[in-house]
Amino acid sequence: MKTDTFPSPSFIRPFYALTLCVVISLSPDWSSAQKKITSKPGAQGNLSLRLEIEHAIDKGVKWLKQHQNPESGAWSETDQPALSALAVAAIAGDPALTDTPSAKFPDQIKKGLAFIISKQKSDGGIYGKGLATYNTSLSMMALMQGASSDNEAVIRAARKFLINQQSDFDARGKTDNVFDGGIGYGGTYAHSDLSNTHLALEALHYSKQYLSDTAGGAGEFDLDWAAAIEFVEKCQNSEKTVKMLGDDYALNEKDRGGFVYFPGDTKAGEIETADGKVSLRSYGSMGYAGMLSFIYADMDKQDPRMQAALTWLSQNFSIDENPGLKSQGLYYYYHTMAKALALYGTDTLTLEDGSKIKWREKLALKLFDDQQRDGSWINQGSKRWWEDDPVLVTAYAVLALEHIHRGL
Repeated sequence: MKTDTFPSPSFIRPFYALTLCVVISLSPDWSSAQKKITSKPGAQGNLSLRLEIEHAIDKGVKWLKQHQNPESGAWSETDQPALSALAVAAIAGDPALTDTPSAKFPDQIKKGLAFIISKQKSDGGIYGKGLATYNTSLSMMALMQGASSDNEAVIRAARKFLINQQSDFDARGKTDNVFDGGIGYGGTYAHSDLSNTHLALEALHYSKQYLSDTAGGAGEFDLDWAAAIEFVEKCQNSEKTVKMLGDDYALNEKDRGGFVYFPGDTKAGEIETADGKVSLRSYGSMGYAGMLSFIYADMDKQDPRMQAALTWLSQNFSIDENPGLKSQGLYYYYHTMAKALALYGTDTLTLEDGSKIKWREKLALKLFDDQQRDGSWINQGSKRWWEDDPVLVTAYAVLALEHIHRGL
């Protein structure tokens, strides 16, 4: 299935290098990708940009360290361990830490991981009150970055929990419902959605590789990946998905290849055509979530679905807004953008007018401009999706900069 492989995941790999007890190869391109990430600026590098990024990351990491609860080890809401997991990930990804082989994890990471482990439930999930998939997925990613054998049992149980969250309505084993194959928030949120699905796919993709070299391995129990990608495909605007929704829907050509929240629902609004049909608008953050889902499923880079996603994202590229949503979910958008484009392995994007831009530089400069004097970030334009919480937004921004930095 896969003929054109993606680079090793920059989100996890550097943390493994910090410990001698765990060494995991996360892709066939481990050696070349590792060299690319750890090499100093050369013909393709930009020393000035790297130094500016390191300075911004340093300020952001210091702010996060200062805002951890010293007693609980948590950040922000204790009922949402995902917030602490994102903070842990941001601190652990600091180049000052990852570029130094002898570096040790700071106490903030150790306390943060201990807090995350304390939130694991008897069903294996890691959550407080609700949003079980979201919290478990991000918590697993943070625990894998800890690279400790003590975390293996926790990760294994959490992995099984996520697999059991995959939707299979109506006839068992058949994708005969639009939500089949996807994953939702869990609990009272019955439907699957692309945001939770892509986060779960990320955690499951990496945890399978993480556990493969441990005692007992990852086990044979796994997600139905074909069904998962079928759900993701149903979230992508195309003639096929419009036909699936029924005669009341039409495809707006400008939205082709982009993604919506779940089949039949978009947070970016609808367009009514001249003949009274409905077109669902694609939007930026779900565009990158869709691309990441394809990457985690090891889809060929030249697959038409992948190329359609890249085309829409390129033609709608913006660092001033989350395309389709303006300031809503802006830093979630920045984070998914940096992660998706870094893993896809492209340095430039071709815009709608044919011009080419270096996305890393554009995004980095925007994040520099928006950083507060104390080192934090906040979404000034919208409180939606918790982006009035500086812990969440600062973690998103730092993680985005770290993905950019590793590719320079």
